[in-house]
Amino acid sequence: MTVSSAKEKTSQTVKVEIMGKQHYVPEGLTMLQAMWHTGHELTRGVGCLGGICGACPSKYTTPEDAKIKTALACQTQVEEGMSFSLTAAYYPNRKVVSDFKKMEDPKQEIFRLYPETALCRNCDACTQACPKGIDVRTGVWKAAFGQFKEGADLFLSCVMCSLCVPVCIADIAPNQVGLYMRRAQGIFFNEKSSHLLARLEEIEQGKFDAEWEQLLSLSDEAITSKPLA
Repeated sequence: MTVSSAKEKTSQTVKVEIMGKQHYVPEGLTMLQAMWHTGHELTRGVGCLGGICGACPSKYTTPEDAKIKTALACQTQVEEGMSFSLTAAYYPNRKVVSDFKKMEDPKQEIFRLYPETALCRNCDACTQACPKGIDVRTGVWKAAFGQFKEGADLFLSCVMCSLCVPVCIADIAPNQVGLYMRRAQGIFFNEKSSHLLARLEEIEQGKFDAEWEQLLSLSDEAITSKPLA
């Protein structure tokens, strides 16, 4: 089906509404693919197409449920009667510089960097807005009570789409709080790998310098023909 025939119904198409305008698109397309198919030129809101980068947050409704739901447009297939639009807007966040090298207590430092964390109203709007199904509210509470291990685990699947930011009545940026917890947990509290520390020490001592220099001196042809082991 071409863009010009996107108004014609066939047995292999579904009717959708994209930003208020109805179209017929082939079954099995994702929201993004449906927008491309109907001639939309997307210069913002497109990234990895694998559900990782969080660049394509969208909102949609379906005929059987009037509730507005959220999704990643590159991962969600269209269905009959779906109405949707991209919400690829930029939500301004305070630019917080987290210098972990100078931190002594990251669990207290969070209240200096993100003081609004303690103001969570427990409304759960952030959780409802999350297209990844993260229990965002609980994650923010874990941050406020210094339970970084549990909080970091909750935010592991966060793709930083920022849909949780504009719905927070306490002006918290939950995704930023979650990212801070994950970084702090990894730097300060996770058990360090003895094998990794030993290898890092070997690198600092120059154990592999000669091999590295030899590799850098090879031509492209030599690199592609050189056996891996």
